[in-house]
Amino acid sequence: MVEVTIQRLGHHGDGIAQGPIFAPLTLPGEVVSGDLEGDRIASPSVITPSPDRVKAPCPHYKSCGGCSLMHASDPFVAQFKIDVITNALTAHDLPTPLRNIDTSPSRTRRRATLAGTRTKKGALVGFHARKSDTVVPIRDCFLLHPRFLETLPALEQITRLGASRSATLAFALTLTDTGIDLRVTGGKPLDGPLRAALPAIARPFIRLTWEDEPVFVETPPILTVGSARVLPPPGAFLQATPEGETALQSAVAEAVQGATNITDLFCGLGTFALRLAQTTPVHAVENASDLLAALTQAANHTTGLKPITTEARDLFRRPLLSDELSKFDAIVIDPPRAGAEAQTIEIAKAQVPIVAAVSCNPVTFARDAKILTDAGYSLDWVQPVDQFRWSPHVELAARFTLPHIHT
Repeated sequence: MVEVTIQRLGHHGDGIAQGPIFAPLTLPGEVVSGDLEGDRIASPSVITPSPDRVKAPCPHYKSCGGCSLMHASDPFVAQFKIDVITNALTAHDLPTPLRNIDTSPSRTRRRATLAGTRTKKGALVGFHARKSDTVVPIRDCFLLHPRFLETLPALEQITRLGASRSATLAFALTLTDTGIDLRVTGGKPLDGPLRAALPAIARPFIRLTWEDEPVFVETPPILTVGSARVLPPPGAFLQATPEGETALQSAVAEAVQGATNITDLFCGLGTFALRLAQTTPVHAVENASDLLAALTQAANHTTGLKPITTEARDLFRRPLLSDELSKFDAIVIDPPRAGAEAQTIEIAKAQVPIVAAVSCNPVTFARDAKILTDAGYSLDWVQPVDQFRWSPHVELAARFTLPHIHT
């Protein structure tokens, strides 16, 4: 048994004491005790609580691994996420012109992956426990849209039917304008009996895909992006909440205001391209051909849009080169968590007047931002966006301009 004082929170939300010793569900300034296993107190007891500590409203909080900061007040969590961005920028001697954080309301997650596993008595569907493969069943959730919870009985039936005893199913759920889209991975092979049985028990879903094979479509899942209607591929990435998507779209639109020719790099299914094309031509670049196909189909069926051209390209292996970029007067870039160092180097060479950067990783964002500022760009502002409440995850949008070109 050890007793320690928590000094700060790490990037995963765990409290860190001198050593370092890690303790989940703790806050800076708290005195905690517990059995030390390696460098971790797995089940700390709080002796002296922080004034920022609150009672977590979710009954599954201590066992479920979906949230890690629900024991902290909303102002504390917001400041923690602001500090994560600030510290990342400061590490590269960058300015920190941060705006107020835009936080999505609770129960608004429209995209989530639940786990399903068979038991001797039936099935469990929920989230994985913290740092564990154990599935914690849920009956309520302060993150998910309530309509997801209505599907739990059907997901349990699908688990009993389609999961082997040794495997865990992954249910990728997406709430679209027309209903809930479901993609199942990790299950048994889709043989004739399974294919025949699934539609009868999957009534809460408008489309069901097993691995990459379609099982049924009752109504096509549709997402509204700007003035366009997009039919997403099964399990396609999209922003986690409508409010978070709107905040990022608005920040990007503000950043590129006045541009006459935009390229959207890592464009996905058109989250930014389709909205920007309401006023400006866009060249959209993405490696995933199915996402580009969804974007193209939506653009072709939407009246009033400026031209959208598309290009299938792996921007990690083959970034757009400076001479290809120089014909644009604004760039939107929204890379995965690894950032886009090679692509950013080419952007810096091209000296495109405006860069709107979106990131889900402040550390790689700061690394890439340093490349731009070293090339003469000004980091004008950073808009933090929190659509993953009670987690350490934070996103942002930012504008870079060349002071001698953009006024």
